[in-house]
Amino acid sequence: MDDAFTLIRQAVNLLPEDATAENGVTVGDVREYIAHQEWEMALGILIEIGDSCPACVEFWDLLAEAARQMMLDRSRRWCEWRGWEVQHGTVRVTLSLLGPEEGGRRSAFSGDGRLRPLWDIGHRTPGGEPDLSIATLWVEFAEEFGPGDKADARLAPLSPERWRHLKCGDVITMHEARPVAGTAVVIEVLPPRT
Repeated sequence: MDDAFTLIRQAVNLLPEDATAENGVTVGDVREYIAHQEWEMALGILIEIGDSCPACVEFWDLLAEAARQMMLDRSRRWCEWRGWEVQHGTVRVTLSLLGPEEGGRRSAFSGDGRLRPLWDIGHRTPGGEPDLSIATLWVEFAEEFGPGDKADARLAPLSPERWRHLKCGDVITMHEARPVAGTAVVIEVLPPRT
């Protein structure tokens, strides 16, 4: 197994030279950080560039392993998540959690892809009841997400093919128990890129 620094060098070579993050940092900037052995900064910029332009599964796998070796657990999980999205597609939503007074949850949860709630995405059982689907939840730009909060989130369905019918504007509901825990509006659906 290569060390984290070798993995970062390999990952940067998988990007086109003109790849740029939304904030303007470039592959050239990453190479500068590598030259100065600023490994954590190089990893962070590679993640930003990969989030801004299409990157392959191998790219995300290299970064996930580098982050694991550098003991950057949240970065590792994010890279694994992004690699999964390349293979299975992306479903992004704007999620609003109900507060406890509405029957929702009473405490916040970690927004980094550990919660696996059930979702009503429109399927029905033969008896007409909602046929709920499981999807892991990653809240964008928030380490914690709690009652009454609203944010954009990414969903990683356990059975991605069941979610292919969704389109922008569709409303789905999140369930952690019998009552609805939150409501989400689909804002983006992207197919797999492999």
